Amino acid sequence: MQENLKKAKAAIEAADSVLITAGAGMGVDSGLPDFRGPEGFWRAYPAIRKLGYRFEEMANPEWFDKEPRLAWAFYGHRYLLYSRTRPHEGFSRLLALCGHKKGGCFIFTSNVDGQFQKAGFDEEQIMEVHGSIHWLQCSVNCTDEIWKAEDLGIKIDPETFRLTSEIPSCPRCGGVARPNILMFGDYRWISRRTDLRYERMRIWLEKKSRTKMVIIEIGAGTAVPTVRMMSEKIMRDYNATLIRINPGEYDVPKRAIGLPMGAKEAIERLYAPIAKA
Repeated sequence: MQENLKKAKAAIEAADSVLITAGAGMGVDSGLPDFRGPEGFWRAYPAIRKLGYRFEEMANPEWFDKEPRLAWAFYGHRYLLYSRTRPHEGFSRLLALCGHKKGGCFIFTSNVDGQFQKAGFDEEQIMEVHGSIHWLQCSVNCTDEIWKAEDLGIKIDPETFRLTSEIPSCPRCGGVARPNILMFGDYRWISRRTDLRYERMRIWLEKKSRTKMVIIEIGAGTAVPTVRMMSEKIMRDYNATLIRINPGEYDVPKRAIGLPMGAKEAIERLYAPIAKA
C-alpha cells in the first residue's frame, strides 16, 4: 500500500486539475450511514426493521401516493440528519487541494446529502447524479419546477415512524411534495437541475482535456456502480489518473491506483505533501 500511496501523491502533485468522484463512503467518517445491505439500513432505521422493508423498497416514489406520512418520515429524517451533520475534515482538505490547482476541480457524486456544498465547494461545480434532498418537486408532476427545501418543520413519531408535522406541499397544486431525488422505479423524477450540472461538467472536462487530470474516487461501491463507471470512463476518455479510495472494494483497472482505506484517513495521508507545494 505504501507504494500505491507514493504513486497517488505523485499523481496529485503533478495534476493541473482534479475531478472528485464520491459515493456513500465519503460521508461515513462524518457519521452518516451508507445503508450497505439490509442489516446496515435497519441499524440506521430500527423502526423500519419492524415494518420489514429494505432500503430499495422504502426509496420508492409510490409511498408519496399511498402513505405520504411514512414516506416523509423516512426522507424527513434523512433531511434532518444531513442538515445537522458537519462534513469531516477530509472535505476541507480536498477544498484546499482544489485551491492549489490552476485548473480547479469538479465534483461528481451519487450522494444526495449536500455535504460538499456545506464544506464550501461551489454549487455550480457539483454534479449530483441522483439529485439532492435539499430540493423538492411535486410528487405528481403538476409542474416541472423544483424549489429549495426550507423551513420544513419536520417532526416524526419514533414509535410509529410517521410524520406528525404538516406534509410538505407543492406550491402550485397543493398536493404532496417530495425530494428531488432519483428513487427506485422512479419515472416522475425531474432531472432538469442534474442535467444542467452534467452539461456544465462536460464543458469543464472538455476545457481540461489537454491538462494533466487526476480523478480522486472516494467511497464508491459496486452495488450501485454509477460513480465507479463514470470514474473509469473519464480516465479512459481524458487519459487521466484514477485513484480509487475504498476500504473493501479497491480493485482497479490498469493504470489506476487502489487504496484500501476510508475517506478521511486516505485524504489525510495524501494531503500533507500537497500542502507544502
